[in-house]
Amino acid sequence: MNLQEFEASLRAQQYDQVVPMERAVGYQLGEHSHPFDACALITEGEIEISVAGAAQTYRVGDIFLVPAKTVHTEAAGPAGVQYLAGRRHVQT
Repeated sequence: MNLQEFEASLRAQQYDQVVPMERAVGYQLGEHSHPFDACALITEGEIEISVAGAAQTYRVGDIFLVPAKTVHTEAAGPAGVQYLAGRRHVQT
């Protein structure tokens, strides 16, 4: 899936923000959650997302989903990571 197709897919699923993200080598973020659903396509490098103690590494071409309010950790791979992220804000 190319970037244009991914962005079109996000828009069709009502993701209201689409933003390019970059995390440098050594980036780590401890347990946290977001007030939005996140869906991202990895474009360079890799990232490890851990939910409930289960870690998953995402590499170029992979897509990850983190639902709103899901507690997770993030860590960039040895070359950092770049990805295109969609955010779908959840009504409370």
